[in-house]
Amino acid sequence: MKNNFNLVATAAAGLESLTARELRDLGIETQLDDRSRILFSGDKKTIATANLWLRTADRVKIIVGEFPAKTFDDLFEGVFALEWEELLPFGAKFPIAKAKSIKSDLHNEPSIQAITKKAIAKKLQAHYHRPENVPLPETGATFSIEVALHKDMVTLMIDTTGESLFKRGYRIDKGGAPIKENMAAAIIMLTNWRANMMRPFVDPTCGSGTFCIEAALIGMNIAPGFNRDFAFEAWPWFEDEIFQEVRDHAEAQANYDAELDISGFDIDGKMIAIAKENALEIGLDGIVNFKQMRLQDFQTEKLDGVLVSNPPYGERLGDEEMAYQLYKEMGETFAPLETWSKYIITSDLMFEEHFGRKATKKRKLYNGRLRTDLYQYFGKRIK
Repeated sequence: MKNNFNLVATAAAGLESLTARELRDLGIETQLDDRSRILFSGDKKTIATANLWLRTADRVKIIVGEFPAKTFDDLFEGVFALEWEELLPFGAKFPIAKAKSIKSDLHNEPSIQAITKKAIAKKLQAHYHRPENVPLPETGATFSIEVALHKDMVTLMIDTTGESLFKRGYRIDKGGAPIKENMAAAIIMLTNWRANMMRPFVDPTCGSGTFCIEAALIGMNIAPGFNRDFAFEAWPWFEDEIFQEVRDHAEAQANYDAELDISGFDIDGKMIAIAKENALEIGLDGIVNFKQMRLQDFQTEKLDGVLVSNPPYGERLGDEEMAYQLYKEMGETFAPLETWSKYIITSDLMFEEHFGRKATKKRKLYNGRLRTDLYQYFGKRIK
């Protein structure tokens, strides 16, 4: 089997540059193409490293090949020509899990999936000397395949990740409408909070604790994927010792003695209990201070802190007026914290009006398919 791969990391719209920066910080050269794809290359160790360490990405995929296709015959021949035998061992499950077509002559996605499956099956039947009228057994490991068409250019990919990277493996319960873990990590990375600067970090509407837990993982340099499994681990040609080496290296880099000042508050005692359970599951019991408290009661004499919040809004509160009242109370509560920087994410376009102050900066982000804005209020510098 091969050990040199063309790879792509996927991320939510607006986060591509963050994911590319993460890869570069891991020593992996990357580039963003004209479609904002995060492209890189490497060996099996690169696949393991990217999956284990990427905080802001959704998935890591192998690019099997690319070719133009305007007809279904073009699609079949192009798929057939690729070296599937280098990736799919005999007996592999190879579902065509996803097909997507944008601005292409071929747009019937179920047909694209069916023809792709047929072409791969024929290639493997020929390689493994199986009769064409006998279906290939699919009893082994799963290699989930995606086919994407963009302006008549076909890209075939195999997902190395499995469940999306936002699933860290620590969420025992999530409560209502939580922010995804990779989005939370991205927002923290967009703030001016850095663990080695000993700045306090507070989420006054912490819910199930995602922002606080992700901040602690960043602050202690703990790989976000250390508590979960990945699809590539089940592949027979991916040696266990390669991933074990990557895991051992990650363990050695973690700083479990880091001194952090991270707190999460919520008015709902049940959510605080869930947050504590989630922190305990990932081994952060006692690292994050979770406490039941109304947002309006938050006050501190600490300076130069960072406050991050995903306040309940709209449908989550069930009442628009309640949301507006909450924003007003946030503005009043945070006003005395002049040296603190505040980062608030919401899809409510009326936020600034009710918060009582225009943001220093705004950044558009997508939480799933929901368009949101990250309102950034920078604190005064301490002389």
